Amino acid sequence: MPHLIANAVLIPEMDKFIREGREVTFTPGGVSMRPFIEGGRDSVRLMQPASLRVGDIVLAEVDTQHYVLHRLIRIDGDALTLMGDGNLRGEEHCLRTDIIAKVAEIRSPKGHRKMMTRGRLWHTLLPIRWFLLKIYRHTPRII
Repeated sequence: MPHLIANAVLIPEMDKFIREGREVTFTPGGVSMRPFIEGGRDSVRLMQPASLRVGDIVLAEVDTQHYVLHRLIRIDGDALTLMGDGNLRGEEHCLRTDIIAKVAEIRSPKGHRKMMTRGRLWHTLLPIRWFLLKIYRHTPRII
């Protein structure tokens, strides 16, 4: 059984390591990043974000002690808009200073490195994403 630690405890500790220039690997929970990150199964390696681009997957504090691992979909100066790949609606807004880390790598439970995508096509498919996610949920995982 996996050991679960509350985000309010875990993420500030991860933030300390990342600010020191270290990389951190953890297994996120939830389904908001399906199909690219399967919560409770895939692991992500986080690094300090030297630069940010639309399409990056970032760990951010969007409200006091409310953290998300979502894709950056819009940059307007220091204002950023995030959205989970598995979400059909709803965006989070934060500032550049609220970004804790950027995903450098995604790995399956068997250790296979998963393809990092910028998510442009997936974002374009937002109007039919509900259908694609339904198919994904009912398809057996090979890796």
